[in-house]
Amino acid sequence: MPHSDSPTRITVISASMGAGHDGAATELTRHLTAAGFLVDRHDFLDLLPARIGKLLSGAYLRLLTWAPAGYQRIYAATEHERRPNLAVRALLRGAERRTLATVTPDTRAVVSTYPGASQVLGALRLRGRLAIPALTYLTDFSVHSLWVAPGIDAHLAAHAIPAAQAHEQGAAGVTVTGPMTDPRFTPADEDERRAARSRFGLPPDTPLALLVAGSWGVGPVREAAAEILGTGVALPVVVCGRNHALAERLRADGIAHVHGWVDDMPGLMHACDVLVQNAGGLTSLEALAGGLPVVSYRCIPGHGQTNAAALDEAGLAPWIREPDRLAPTLTELLHGPRGRAQREAGLALFTAAPGPVPAVKAMARGPLSTTTVPSRRRPLAARPAVAFDVSGLPTGVPADAGAGVPADALRSVPVEALRLPVAARFAARSRQARRRTVLMVAAVAATLSLGIGAPLAYAYGESPGHHFGALTHYLEDDDR
Repeated sequence: MPHSDSPTRITVISASMGAGHDGAATELTRHLTAAGFLVDRHDFLDLLPARIGKLLSGAYLRLLTWAPAGYQRIYAATEHERRPNLAVRALLRGAERRTLATVTPDTRAVVSTYPGASQVLGALRLRGRLAIPALTYLTDFSVHSLWVAPGIDAHLAAHAIPAAQAHEQGAAGVTVTGPMTDPRFTPADEDERRAARSRFGLPPDTPLALLVAGSWGVGPVREAAAEILGTGVALPVVVCGRNHALAERLRADGIAHVHGWVDDMPGLMHACDVLVQNAGGLTSLEALAGGLPVVSYRCIPGHGQTNAAALDEAGLAPWIREPDRLAPTLTELLHGPRGRAQREAGLALFTAAPGPVPAVKAMARGPLSTTTVPSRRRPLAARPAVAFDVSGLPTGVPADAGAGVPADALRSVPVEALRLPVAARFAARSRQARRRTVLMVAAVAATLSLGIGAPLAYAYGESPGHHFGALTHYLEDDDR
């Protein structure tokens, strides 16, 4: 245990699947560091075996781009599954060794901002291989089942709606902590607005609708931009992220104000009057912190639509489902009392709770125990009703810790046993090659689902167990 006067070390694990998970991890790291913690950051995609993180990210992007209907079916089929399917569990099992290696002896808590990492951390806690608290910071306003991992000690939510969804799915230690954003996202006064418009070359007096589609620029962005322009209510200012091809198509469509990746998003938000978004991620929270009204329109499938529904239910952003509602809704947000009410509600979101740092601090600096982390979720009927705490301190969150491996269980290996004959070494390498091959096959299937739940075949009614029954054998051997 570290000296009482030394800074407490926290590990934060995110994933570069778009920019939302990393953005939340960046702000969490910033706030924890400001509070006096030492923070280690890791990308979960780098912890996956056989260097398949990039494959995972690329397959996910292609699924969103080329087969959005398939993504929707996957999401809907797995939204309330009690555990990931066998292919996903096998792939995640292969990340356990590297995930454990990120936890140094003086680390006192691990926080995940990505559901795949949460599943790994929860599994390690259940089996007693991780003896410090593991927390999940829910970056979405809606909670897919993969976010809720048995073994995780606390689930931290930005709002009561995702907190309630997490609780319904059996999450432990659910706490409403409020969101986090870069402190540069603040409301702009008139002078700041004029200066921002001048910097970005935007018209000084025309109402502007900032249209965003995440760092990947996915979804029906061209349709949304044309429809905003067609309303005559506001001019679209489109941010395409790293999708350069989309930016070129929009310019060819006659959209005058198109940007790729924008480093000064606070300034661009200062220049605009309303945010139109399609995924409900970090950018929506940044706009709310900046005093912009937010609207969800032409949302991407899966989490984009469930986040839109949750934001609508919370009164933070209306979800426009039909194009004929676009013009009147934008008019109300730009010029009517609805816009003022939503600005107030968005700003209040950041003052109602202190953020996740107090909750992480309570877990990290609390006493470690040797009690066993519950291995099964309790049935919904057996769980008491929860009144969510907005103080930032988890209510009733156990500081559970699995027992570590006893020292006397480690046995020395004779040097002679390591001197394998050439044939034996060749056979061992062949087995490792076969395991890598099987793992890559599993990855191709699991990349269609990690972060959303199950392989595409599962969403169309096929059993994943039939195809992946042998994976666990290979991966469990390789994990030793």
